[in-house]
Amino acid sequence: MTVHRNRPLRRPGAGGAPDACGVTDLAAASPTRRRHLAQRLLARLRDDSGDVPGWVLITLMTAGIVVALWAVASDQIVRIFENAMAPFLGGSL
Repeated sequence: MTVHRNRPLRRPGAGGAPDACGVTDLAAASPTRRRHLAQRLLARLRDDSGDVPGWVLITLMTAGIVVALWAVASDQIVRIFENAMAPFLGGSL
């Protein structure tokens, strides 16, 4: 998920290190401000629009790497798997 900010995280004159919403101390914030921050947090958690093209690209690239490795080293991969499983299957696979 990409986050775009139109304002800096630090406000001039704010004491302490502000969090992502620009609040230095949530306990000292007014109830209205806390309610506003809670509503923004819930809205962001409900927003399920992700970076779909990015995930599709990652999935396709991973599948391509697996296919390329399998095409080049299928015999070795099968032997590695058989050697790894042999102790659990009593030596017979």
